[in-house]
Amino acid sequence: MYGVCGCCGALRPRYKRLVDNIFPEDPEDGLVKANMEKLTFYALSAPEKLDRIGAYLSERLSRDVARHRYGYVCIAMEALDQLLMACHCQSINLFVESFLKMVRKLLESDKPNLQILGTNSFVKFANIEEDTPSYHRSYDFFVSRFSEMCHSSYEDPDIRTKIRMAGIKGLQGVVRKTVNDELQANIWDPQHMDKIVPSLLFNLQSGEGVESRSPSEKEKESPVELTERCFRELLGRAAYGNIKNAVSPVLMHLDNHSLWEGKTFAVRCFKIIMYSIQSQHSHLVIQQLLGHLDANSKSSATVRAGIVEVLLEAAAIAASGSVGPTVLEVFNTLLRQLRLSVDFELTGSYDPGSSMGTKIIKTHGERQLQEAVIRTIGSFANTLPTYQRSEVMLFIMGKIPVPGVHPALSSSCSGPEGTRMIQIMLLKSLVQVTAGFQTTNMLTALPSSFLEPLLSFSLTEDPEVRLLVIHILLSLIDRHDNRPKFSAISIISDISVLKLKVDKCSRQDNLFMKKHGQQLYRHIYLGCKEQSSGRQHYENLYNLLALLSMELANEEVVVDLIRLALALQDLALSTEESMPVFNRCAIHALAGAYLNLICQLTTVPAFCQHIHEVIEVRQKEAPFLLPEDIFIEGPKLPPSLEKVEGEVLFLQSKITEVLGGSGYNIDRLATPYIPQYTDEDRLSKRKSIGDNISLPPEDESRNSPEKEERTPAEEITFETLKNAIVDSVGMEEQERERRRQVVEKFQKAPFEEIAAHCGARATLLQSKLNQIFEITIRPPPSPSGTISSGYGQTQSRSVPVYEMKFPDLCVY
Repeated sequence: MYGVCGCCGALRPRYKRLVDNIFPEDPEDGLVKANMEKLTFYALSAPEKLDRIGAYLSERLSRDVARHRYGYVCIAMEALDQLLMACHCQSINLFVESFLKMVRKLLESDKPNLQILGTNSFVKFANIEEDTPSYHRSYDFFVSRFSEMCHSSYEDPDIRTKIRMAGIKGLQGVVRKTVNDELQANIWDPQHMDKIVPSLLFNLQSGEGVESRSPSEKEKESPVELTERCFRELLGRAAYGNIKNAVSPVLMHLDNHSLWEGKTFAVRCFKIIMYSIQSQHSHLVIQQLLGHLDANSKSSATVRAGIVEVLLEAAAIAASGSVGPTVLEVFNTLLRQLRLSVDFELTGSYDPGSSMGTKIIKTHGERQLQEAVIRTIGSFANTLPTYQRSEVMLFIMGKIPVPGVHPALSSSCSGPEGTRMIQIMLLKSLVQVTAGFQTTNMLTALPSSFLEPLLSFSLTEDPEVRLLVIHILLSLIDRHDNRPKFSAISIISDISVLKLKVDKCSRQDNLFMKKHGQQLYRHIYLGCKEQSSGRQHYENLYNLLALLSMELANEEVVVDLIRLALALQDLALSTEESMPVFNRCAIHALAGAYLNLICQLTTVPAFCQHIHEVIEVRQKEAPFLLPEDIFIEGPKLPPSLEKVEGEVLFLQSKITEVLGGSGYNIDRLATPYIPQYTDEDRLSKRKSIGDNISLPPEDESRNSPEKEERTPAEEITFETLKNAIVDSVGMEEQERERRRQVVEKFQKAPFEEIAAHCGARATLLQSKLNQIFEITIRPPPSPSGTISSGYGQTQSRSVPVYEMKFPDLCVY
């Protein structure tokens, strides 16, 4: 019997005999190296036999696994690894199929050691660059199995860690093997990414609280460190079209496990993503986060706040690279969420139209969300260049709801209070955007389309809105960080201790003040006049005056600012204005502190002497007119200010005299400052920005003196028209001269005169329109079509069209 077996063994194929010879009698002795070398040489010499060698090794390994002869299993896998490393011929593909079949057999085993062994072999195979492509190879099983190993719940923690790390390495191997091979199944497909990414995030989260160890020690590398390295490698290989498939599972994982609320892990994940992907693709991640924020509009406030925090971190990183077209989209989405949050807070429901199934909304959570959104807006804006930040400022300004002007932008379901809250939130966003704003050209950085609506908002009766507007103006004007030096109003005897930074006013600054200076002065004046103004308002208005003096002041501006300070003093003394005693004292203190500052900036000794003399008198006789006594907690106020006169007041005549001797414009100094009330002021003067804009009452125009003194209607005939045409040729020269005079007047006349002229023209225009309407509206035929005046004369009665009685046949 033994002879027969030996005879049959000699007749076996050579490759089988070579394979059998690598296995020792005792598996603990390991692979027979000499025989392994013979097998390798044979495989290289006869590559057509490589697939048969692989099939036979696979057969032996399957038999050994079934018989639990794990020593021989390890030897078989070692042999396969060596053959893979040595052979790179065209027929390697068939051998690989056998190899992958054996790896699959090991991974299907319930023995941790076999799973780890199979994974290690697969990782070695993944590092091999194949010369020939494979058209039919599939890695679906390996993706699923390695993902399952990443979630291992084995009882022994050490073995569980080894299995999870093996799963992570296996996924890393699959990615390396397939990501750059266009002929392979696309690893970026959602069916694969939905398994790979959550598996990595699970391990990243599991060891979040474990102290990390040095990654240089490979044998002690933790699953968290290995996972992060694998995740970064995966993202680093993602092309433009694959970013969405890689990020979507992250968002889904954070949703499913409620990880937005903790914020920390979500922020960490997206920091890894933003720093790992190519910088030119970062705006795609921002777009997905914005879309996810919109999709979660009705989620709890903590979830939305978590997404906003992540967006804050991601946008800040993206801004340093490429943000693509998403700059305004970021702000648009954030402002929309701000408006929704206000609606939710006021209505108490995520679905105002539904009476059932709504969640209870926590006001505290919504407030935290609103603060997070505003903080995100500011942080992202700070990374933008000046020109983009100006665009963002204009964009936000256009979003501020003003019913009657922007009715579509107002709060849809929360009424006037919601509109007011949105206005305040958007102004707070502007405060964040303008913080640290630096520009060399104020005209381009602050166009009229931004500055005029902003200044109009400062005239509302809402003190919080006015205070926010002043903060915005201070941020825009302060270009040398002088603002912190005026944090409180006080009389400073020597301003050199403040170490102020004052540069010469540039040509662009001069043009800016010529265009907008009068608007700024008027709004400072009217802001002081508001009865609801408090200590913070006056302190910030003082800061605004001080910064104008240092940032944008030339000789003409200095004169106007001094006139404004003296006008404020007159305002506080006026008996026509019904202001509280505190406001009057505060205005006196503000004007005194500012004149003390400006006199030292102008360095005119006589001017400084007069100001200091008045301040000394006030310190002795009227301390309640000084900032140190009025801008404190519980100031001591007099019952009235009727006795404020004489030496405690600054004299315009004295100031004009001393400054005139130093070359300042005497005529302009001697002219008291009177703010001109414009249509802008009238439209803005309402209880809140959200109040409806009121038009002037019709009674005023009807009862105007122009109408009472109306001249008789002139009959227009053919002869009249003919004469007008003939005379027009001779009047062209007169018209040209009149135009030249008008242009010269607007170039040289003071602002107050121009404003008064425009007001007179508006009145004249209304008068002419009334006359035209009277000519065109004819009374209906009636026996009583004439009436007698008190002087015995008859005159036609003018009946408006809407009061005429038409026959029924004429009405349809």
